Amino acid sequence: MRKIIHTEDAPAAVGAYSQGVETEGLVFTAGQIPLTPEGDLLDGAAIDVQTEQALENVEAVLAEAGLGMDDVVKVTVYLDDIDDFEQMNAVYETFFDEDEPPARSAFAVDELPKGVGVEVEAVATK
Repeated sequence: MRKIIHTEDAPAAVGAYSQGVETEGLVFTAGQIPLTPEGDLLDGAAIDVQTEQALENVEAVLAEAGLGMDDVVKVTVYLDDIDDFEQMNAVYETFFDEDEPPARSAFAVDELPKGVGVEVEAVATK
């Protein structure tokens, strides 16, 4: 059984996808970009600001499912420029327990939606 997760505390889905889906004790978030819940795109902001907003969006989707960042088991980070890795990582590590962080993949891609510098998706467990 699947349950669709929707919250006003994260940007609305702008296509044929859900902000998150819960199934069999797992919650999968859609990729979150630096778009505020009010619809402001932070594409011109520094990568640390973009990363913080994307992770706040992930956090909001998880909160709607009754979960927190400590419940995350896997994160995928997409960067427009791999040279932004250190700045992204400095913000990223503030969202997770340094002694028990989730598994993570991070890599550069050719382009991200709306010209942003970072997109983050997560898998969490109930």
